[in-house]
Amino acid sequence: MRPWNYDGGLLQKQLEAVEPTGIGRMKVIDLNCDMGESFGAYRLGQDEAVMQYVSSANIACGWHAGDPLVMDRTVKMAVEHGVGVGAHPGYPDLMGFGRRHMDCSAKEIRSYVVYQVGALMAFCKAHRVRMRHVKPHGTLYLAAADNNAVAGAVAEAVATVDASLLYVTLAGPKGEVMTEVAEKVGVRVMYEAFPDRNYAPDGILVPRRRADATITDPEEVARRALMVAAEGRIRAVDGSYINLKADTICIHGDNVHALENVKRIRELLEAEGLTIRPMGLREECVDA
Repeated sequence: MRPWNYDGGLLQKQLEAVEPTGIGRMKVIDLNCDMGESFGAYRLGQDEAVMQYVSSANIACGWHAGDPLVMDRTVKMAVEHGVGVGAHPGYPDLMGFGRRHMDCSAKEIRSYVVYQVGALMAFCKAHRVRMRHVKPHGTLYLAAADNNAVAGAVAEAVATVDASLLYVTLAGPKGEVMTEVAEKVGVRVMYEAFPDRNYAPDGILVPRRRADATITDPEEVARRALMVAAEGRIRAVDGSYINLKADTICIHGDNVHALENVKRIRELLEAEGLTIRPMGLREECVDA
């Protein structure tokens, strides 16, 4: 019997495919999506369709969204499509979808994240696939970008469960806090950009309460994704540009245009010669 963390099927083939075969360098980037956010009788997102186009899935762990049946089904679907699996823990806020501020201590946050990551890891074990990353959700994600105590609690939780897990944080200047705390506990960071969200000039995402927080035109979203991947920058809402180095590009699964966005992004990036692979598989590979 293979060990439980065996990367089976399509993902194993991708691992084998990145072995060096020649000279020259080829740009590799990850496309991730927040998934598994349905709950009970309530359905959210287009997971079955979107899963065909992404390379990593951030799966809700039951606290801001998701439930045991949804978690099980989403991990199984990711394995079938060769998509990297990651945990997407959030605040205990089902009614607010994890997007409301909560006054939690660092000790509470650490335990919350350990609990949620552990729950999804059990489903990974059941499907004999290795969990690859952890990406905080919503307000927890943004709080960790600004607050050392929150960032440290999340990083410590990740390191406690499995220090080999990748810690996904905001690319650009606002990712510095999480980068520093992750380095202290020995966790590797992956930097993330959001082409379907508007940025403030300081590098933080525009608050969702604003009408211009989300970009709805798939062509514009795709152009922004290409700018991130090829130029290492993104345009802020005031017209200025933010320099950032991203390992992964996120498409929000609850965006009504999620399927159109991810299809167009993948088409454009591949047309420009970029290769799409799960985060951490290999940031750069050697071209044949």
